Amino acid sequence: MDVPVYNIAGDKVASITIDEQSLGGTVNPALIKQAYVMYHANLRQGSARTKNRHEVEGSTKKMYKQKGTGNARHGNKKPPHFRGGGHSFAKRRTREDYHLTMPKKMRRKANRNALLAKLVDNEVKVVDSLAFNEPKTKLFSEFLKAMGIDHKALLALSKDREISKNAWLSARNVDGVDVCCADQLTAFDMLNHRYLVIGRAELEAWLAGPSSQIGKSAKVEPLGRAKAAEEVA
Repeated sequence: MDVPVYNIAGDKVASITIDEQSLGGTVNPALIKQAYVMYHANLRQGSARTKNRHEVEGSTKKMYKQKGTGNARHGNKKPPHFRGGGHSFAKRRTREDYHLTMPKKMRRKANRNALLAKLVDNEVKVVDSLAFNEPKTKLFSEFLKAMGIDHKALLALSKDREISKNAWLSARNVDGVDVCCADQLTAFDMLNHRYLVIGRAELEAWLAGPSSQIGKSAKVEPLGRAKAAEEVA
């Protein structure tokens, strides 16, 4: 699959070849959905709480006198059947666990397959360099217009802040644009945005990085662990 590469002005300057088989060959909706549900569930804190009638703030004064009104007998306004009252079965202080998991290789296959789905739909914009001379929102907005991006977009930048600092600062205030590190791309992030904007070097590094290990080498010789050890050393 040949993917065009653009410059900051929106002109096609080159193309890169991506092996579809390395991304799964065909789009696997069931696998992508399983990964999406997992990432979504893991965002939940499980800390929701509700109050019972004794914890609701308000007056404890009797609503009206016991007899003579023709209405039902009531005390204060805190019972569950009144608006603003407490809950009958209030959630207590026990944190609920919504955490889901998937095998590492399966998760990586889902992330790569999600990228394939975006490539098939022509929703990946590869740029030769995402380096801006100065942090300016106007310049980034003009860049999006030149690239034909008219919907929600995810901007994947290098984790080296010296390289991506100006682009990061320029994009953070643009409505409908979210920024992330290219090495942390997931199926959840890609599918939550219409377009993926990524630099050529960052895309090639992601394709050849730890996400490419979807076989036995993921456990025997993990790239991420080796690189982290080198940085510590």
